Amino acid sequence: MSEITQIAPHGGTLVNLLAEGAEADALRSEAANLPTIVVSGRELADLEMIAVGALSPLTGFQGERDYHSVLETMHLGDGLPWAIPVTLSVDDEGAHRLGGAESVALTDRGGGEPLAVLRVSEIYKRDRSKEAQSVYGTEDAEHPGVAAMLAAGEFCVAGELRVIALPPHDDFLNYRLTPAQTRAAFAERGWRTVVGFQTRNPIHRAHEYIQKCALEIVDGLLVHPLVGATKGDDVPADVRMRCYEALFEGYYPKDRAMVSVFPAAMRYAGPKEAIWHAICRKNYGCTHFIVGRDHAGVGSYYGTYDAQKIFERFEPGELGIQTLNFEHSFWCNACEGMASPKTCPHGEETRVSLSGTKVREMLSQGERPPVEFSRPEVADILIEAMQARR
Repeated sequence: MSEITQIAPHGGTLVNLLAEGAEADALRSEAANLPTIVVSGRELADLEMIAVGALSPLTGFQGERDYHSVLETMHLGDGLPWAIPVTLSVDDEGAHRLGGAESVALTDRGGGEPLAVLRVSEIYKRDRSKEAQSVYGTEDAEHPGVAAMLAAGEFCVAGELRVIALPPHDDFLNYRLTPAQTRAAFAERGWRTVVGFQTRNPIHRAHEYIQKCALEIVDGLLVHPLVGATKGDDVPADVRMRCYEALFEGYYPKDRAMVSVFPAAMRYAGPKEAIWHAICRKNYGCTHFIVGRDHAGVGSYYGTYDAQKIFERFEPGELGIQTLNFEHSFWCNACEGMASPKTCPHGEETRVSLSGTKVREMLSQGERPPVEFSRPEVADILIEAMQARR
């Protein structure tokens, strides 16, 4: 087989900031004598993604120039497309405590071994109003992304990272592949073109349909569920993973599809997050990325297809990954199969469509939704999980 040529990472270099051997030992010794920042769960996910190259070309938390450039232009200061600032927050007391420190140690809330050393380049004040409007399109504190930003510190600490260890995990260990590892897996399988699918939900028939439509035109499919922080009423990641495993066991070609987890925290930033998700999947080695209805949305903050339209604001080829846009899909009794408004001429009365509220109600009562809506294996896992939670 000829050597596989893969898509270049964003910015051209796949970042790897994980120190090893003597360098890691030296960083641990240094960190023991440095001021410490306890990193929040959301920013801990960003730290992990910077470390493994999922946020290439970033090599640390962003400074004020990049922060404002991203908010104003959707580009880094050097002109590279970027949609959401990646910052490390501290409150007023924390900013004063750091003083003029040139380096700080980063730890998680467990207070264990330091995870990284940050070479401080600057500390600056975030513009909460500007950030909320640019990233989320609203300053409404009910929006979960805005709420998380308001709960974070008012100051941002910027600088380059050297990472001693990744945040510890005890779940999904077989699925926690770095961008270098997914790229190696694609090459091993001989996939030249790969479509990525972002999800924070169980996969129902509509999702399965658009994934398989995309799989008709590429070599491989990466189902890449987000397993960082989500809203409290989202389906827990461990339940979702059981659903994905059941589907892959029975309904997906094993040589053309794989699952890996995406360690990011959910921002619910709609269109801006769609761009961010696409750039990340490019770093993981995907050449194509599915953008469906209300991608990364929440409530009624975004239009149904705003996340598709925002990609038109970039020059052709500027992002370096091809988006595949899909409308809402459903089972049509008249067509006798899965369809979308693009392919089905029939009215709503022929379509099997259920609201999220109705599905949750059925599952909580131990009732499977129609097989045209959800595979029975998935429904049974969700019923069991809901009853256990009750």
